Amino acid sequence: MLLYSKYMNRLKYYSFEVVIEKEEKGKGYYAYSPNLPGCFSNGRTIEEARKNIREALQSHLETLTARSMKVDSGEKLVHIEEICIGIPQTWAQNSRP
Repeated sequence: MLLYSKYMNRLKYYSFEVVIEKEEKGKGYYAYSPNLPGCFSNGRTIEEARKNIREALQSHLETLTARSMKVDSGEKLVHIEEICIGIPQTWAQNSRP
């Protein structure tokens, strides 16, 4: 426990927003952080994409800090939510070209 607490004082924690989307082509998922341009990953499942983006974020941060570059974890997004809207089928049929 003493060793663990010794290193805890040396760590700096960052929080990053991560977006995971269904890939347009293929059966996987695409993950990226809007706060870190160029930092992205993917995976066959949401869980794999989440694991892979975590590794990509860590690698990205290691590179930024090694080059003495600023790490900005500033939050841009406030809330993301999926909303399901139901419309009568007659409306959907009338809107077809």
